[in-house]
This record gives sequence, structure tokens and C-alpha cells, in this order.
Amino acid sequence: MSGLLAALRSAVFVLFMTVTVIPWALAVLAASVFVRGAPLYWMCVGWLRVVIWGARWICGVRHRVQGLEHLPTAAQGREAVLLAPKHQSTWETFALPTIMPHPLAYVFKRELLMIPFFGWAMGRLDMIHIDRSKRTEAWHKVAEQGRRLMAEGVWVIMFPEGTRTPRGGQGTYKTGAARLAIATGTPIVPIAVTSAKCWPRKSFLLRPGVIDVSIGRPIAVQGREPDELMRDIEHWIEAEMRRLDPEAYVTGAAGAASS
Repeated sequence: MSGLLAALRSAVFVLFMTVTVIPWALAVLAASVFVRGAPLYWMCVGWLRVVIWGARWICGVRHRVQGLEHLPTAAQGREAVLLAPKHQSTWETFALPTIMPHPLAYVFKRELLMIPFFGWAMGRLDMIHIDRSKRTEAWHKVAEQGRRLMAEGVWVIMFPEGTRTPRGGQGTYKTGAARLAIATGTPIVPIAVTSAKCWPRKSFLLRPGVIDVSIGRPIAVQGREPDELMRDIEHWIEAEMRRLDPEAYVTGAAGAASS
């Protein structure tokens, strides 16, 4: 019975997202004719707040955040950071802009721009969309646009594993985020997120519970090599994941299977 109830609540949540994204995206597209930059970004974040609210009140998915004090404050001006979160679910892609006190620019696959309404609105924001099949060209685009955005004080966000991993699992930590941070002299902030506890990857079946978001201290990049830097990021994130969600890591295989 609990499984059926979760399925029904999840179906209502998906319907809720669909019904709300259409008018919101149309409003963003209309507004983008007149305004761009931060005002348009925060307008889009408004819909993400609605989604996170819906996940909580429809599906019982709550979250708690620790480590916000590690982020640069408004008093520090336009200081940029590069956010490197664990990637388990759609949840963190929606939630992190609502948590962060500063505009973010995602690095994401360009196929997302084809999603009706959601992708169309995203295409009006100043973010970095890449063709993953053209790796050299993709890296040059990330480096060029990332350097420009961070010079403007925008916080760039890259998922080091590249794709979502199952609960208790671990993907390959790629060096792209470390390379960009070193090239721009920007500190990296590692982030652990236990989102698969409630919203597993490749699924819209949400389970009630609490998602933990833990924000680490910025890691300086001066004098570092990309491989070495990424190993430090990987070590912090994976150790923190095991602290936040120990039952998922009783054994690697069992944890992954439980997702």
C-alpha cells in the first residue's frame, strides 16, 4: 500500500511540475525580450522553488543544508567559486539554485535545450551547454565561457562525475572542473548530496525522507595539478557521502542495489 501511495503522490507531483512549468516558461520567454542576466535567472529560480516546495508537500521530500557559511558572502563582492556537487538525481539540479545565494551557470549537455518549455526557458539564460560528442570543442567552450562568467562573478557549477550515479555508487571523477578552476584561479567548493534516498536517478518515483546537502570548504587551486586536485575533491565528497548516508555504503554492491 505504501508503494502505491508513493506512486500516486509521484504522479501528482509530475503533473504539478508539468502544469506549472508551461506558463512559467512562457513568462520567462516573454520577459527575456526585455531583461536578461540576474533578473531573468531569479525568475527561473522562482519555478525551481515551486518544484522543491511541491516535492516536499506532495511527496514528503524535505532537505537540510549544512556548510552555507563556507560560501563567499555578499560582503566579499564578486568573488567567484566553482561548485562541484555529487550527482545522484534530478533533485540537486533543481534545488541547488534555490539554496545558493548567488546566480549559477550550469555546464550541461545541449540536448536539455530540446525539452519543451523547460529547455526553451533554460536556453535564454547565460549558461554553458556543450556537445558531449565533440570533447575537444566542448572543453574549449567550457574554458572560454567559464572564464568569462567567473570574471563577472558568476558561480559555475559542474558535476565531476558527469552523470547521475545510483545511491551508494560512485562514478568516475573527471578532471574538467579541476582544469577550469586552475585555468581561472577559482576555488572549488565540493558538495555532497544524498538525493537518491528520495529521488533515484532515471526515475520520477519519489520517496518521503530527508535529503542532506553538505557544502565543503573552498579548496584553493594555485599550484595544483588537475588529477591531484580532483582526487582531493573526490575524497572529500565520497567520505562525506558515507557520513551522511552510511546505510547506503554497508557494501558497495548492496548500496547500489538498494537504489
